[in-house]
Amino acid sequence: QVQLVESGGGLVQAGGSLRLSCAASGRTASTRTMGWFRQAPGKEREFVGAVSWSTSRTYYADSVKDRFTIARDDAKNTVDLQMDNLKPEDTAVYSCAASYTYGARGPYQFDIWGQGTKVTVSS
Repeated sequence: QVQLVESGGGLVQAGGSLRLSCAASGRTASTRTMGWFRQAPGKEREFVGAVSWSTSRTYYADSVKDRFTIARDDAKNTVDLQMDNLKPEDTAVYSCAASYTYGARGPYQFDIWGQGTKVTVSS
């Protein structure tokens, strides 16, 4: 099966940038969608963005559109989340996930999850 490991989280000032990486290993042939989610303290997990494994088409939540970018790096076998113009409300644990479903968006559609990496944005 696929194993996912996130990295790159940390503390950053508002307006700054971070690049999160999701490294995939194991059997990846069944993956159809790679997604990023986040969960802030006391809040529900929410969709951030996703990329189609076959077409590289990306889609984002309105809250992060034009600020976050998902990029595949096939040489490193990673799916990265570039986060620019960070805001305090972006503070959360960010997780990547793999889905066997085309066009997956909801957490219930994702089959394998990483452990998450914490992002804290100070004001």
